[in-house]
Formats: sequence, C-alpha cells, structure tokens
Amino acid sequence: MEKGTYALIISLEMEASIAVGKLGRFTFPKGYYIYAGSALGGLRQRVQRHLRGGGGEGSTKKLRWHIDYLLQHAKVVEVWYIEDSRECLWASTAREMPQGQILVPGFGSSDCRCPSHLIYFPHLPSFVLFQKGLGEKGQNLLRVLPDYIQG
Repeated sequence: MEKGTYALIISLEMEASIAVGKLGRFTFPKGYYIYAGSALGGLRQRVQRHLRGGGGEGSTKKLRWHIDYLLQHAKVVEVWYIEDSRECLWASTAREMPQGQILVPGFGSSDCRCPSHLIYFPHLPSFVLFQKGLGEKGQNLLRVLPDYIQG
C-alpha cells in the first residue's frame, strides 16, 4: 500500500469526555465512528500508526492528529481503503449515510473546508452503503481487519 485514502471504523464502548488538542473537550457517545484520512507518503505506515492506539500514560506515541486523542479511548474494528486520494469525498459520503452525525466540528479537517472528517453512528456503519455512496469510485474499495494491516 503506497499512498491512498482510508477510513478507520472505530468502536467506542462507553461515553467519554475527551480533550482533542486545540479543538477543546467534547463528549463522545458510545457507538461507532468513521474517520476519513489520507496518506500520501505511505498508507500502510499511517494506518499502522493509528492502530497502535493512543499516547496515554507510559506510551511513547506522540499525539499528532485529532484522531490520536480519540484512539486513546476507542479501538479500530475495521479499515477501509483505496490507493487514491479522496479523503474529503469519503468524509462527505459518511456524513450522508443514514444516522451519520457530526459531533466535533473541524475534527481532522483543519487543512480543508470540510465540516469534519469524523462521523458518528449509533450502530456499526454499513460498508456496502458507504461503497455505494462513493459511486464508481467505490468499486475498488477494500475492507480489512486491523490485524491484516498490523501483520
């Protein structure tokens, strides 16, 4: 995997109040989240970094991106990816899915005009609906479990 776009499908098992860098503190309800990101210098390495979890006590991982703060409290359950660069389209597609909600404006989108690259769902979001939402661009979308990326 070279450069590309990815979606982390994240499970948060209990409500948490989380300080997200300079964005501030937010309440994240129990449920699922889609985080859309891109990696121009190495897709596998970027996703592997996210899979290492948060930089909590005893961790040497530096909290660099907004997603790092959420991953201190949640876990990645799936990774969707494609070897191209369309992170804003992916965030938009997730926002348009049934029950998708923006809870933290500006999350992961400080370098674009998107309202957020993190979308909340009370239940596990559908890969098939997401793929259909991408239209023709979704035909090459791949879906893997975190163990595949880490291995």
